[in-house]
Amino acid sequence: MNINTLSINKQCWDEVAHRFYGRNPLPEYGPFAPREDDLNLLGDVTNLKVLEIGCGSGHSLKYMEQEHAAELWGLDLSSKQLEAARDLLSDSAKPVQLFESPMEDDPGLPADYFDMVYSIFALGWTTNLDQTIKNVHRYLKKGGSFIFSWEHPLYSRVKNENNTLTFNKSYHEEGPYNHEGWSHTAIMQQLKVSTYINTLVNNGFKVERVVEEVVTTELDVEKHSNRWYSYEKVQFLPTTLIIKSTKLSD
Repeated sequence: MNINTLSINKQCWDEVAHRFYGRNPLPEYGPFAPREDDLNLLGDVTNLKVLEIGCGSGHSLKYMEQEHAAELWGLDLSSKQLEAARDLLSDSAKPVQLFESPMEDDPGLPADYFDMVYSIFALGWTTNLDQTIKNVHRYLKKGGSFIFSWEHPLYSRVKNENNTLTFNKSYHEEGPYNHEGWSHTAIMQQLKVSTYINTLVNNGFKVERVVEEVVTTELDVEKHSNRWYSYEKVQFLPTTLIIKSTKLSD
C-alpha cells in the first residue's frame, strides 16, 4: 500500500467530492455504459447484505435500499464523500454502516458475511489490487458476488486529435499515473483487462461475465459533450469495463 498516494487521493477527493455528488450511480455503471436495467448483473437483491467499495456520496447504496437490500455497508477514502453519504442515507429504514478507509485496508468488516460486494467506477483507485481483491474475498460468503466497473484500460491510452485516434501510451505498461482528465492532482492505476481477470481468478473467484459494450443514448451524448468521455471517441473505444465474479471457496 502506497501511503503517499493514498494521502494525495484522499485530499483530492475531499476537495472534489461536491463535483461528483450522485455521478453515475447504480443503475448506471459508468459513462456510455449499459445500465443494470439491461445487464441484470445484480439480480434480485431483496434481503441481501451488500457492501460497496468506494461508496462515494451513497447514491448506489440508496439504489440498493430501493431494491430492498437488507443491510447497506460502504467504505470510502474521503471523509467528505462519507458526510454526503450519511446525510443521503440518514432516513434509511435499513441498517447502514459506513467506514472511512482505503479499500486496501480492512477496517474491521465481518468475514464471510456479505451476499454481494460491488464497486462502481472506484476500483482503479486502489494502490494494491491484489490486496483489495483479497479483502473482498474475505468479506463475501461462499457463492457471493463481486461486481465492479471501472474506466476501460484502453480508453485513457488513446487520444482523439482532429478525428484521428493515436496511442499515447503502451497498453502493456501498468502502474500509477496522473489522469489528465482530472483538474486536481490524483493518482490512479493503469492495469490491463487481463490483470483484473487474473487477480480475481488467483484469489478464488470465478469470472461470470465481462462487459465492454457502449451505449450512446441522446441523453448521454448531451451530458458528456466536450468532456473526457466524448461521443466521437466512444464510436471506437469502450469507456467502461464491467466484471461480475463469484467467490468459489472460503
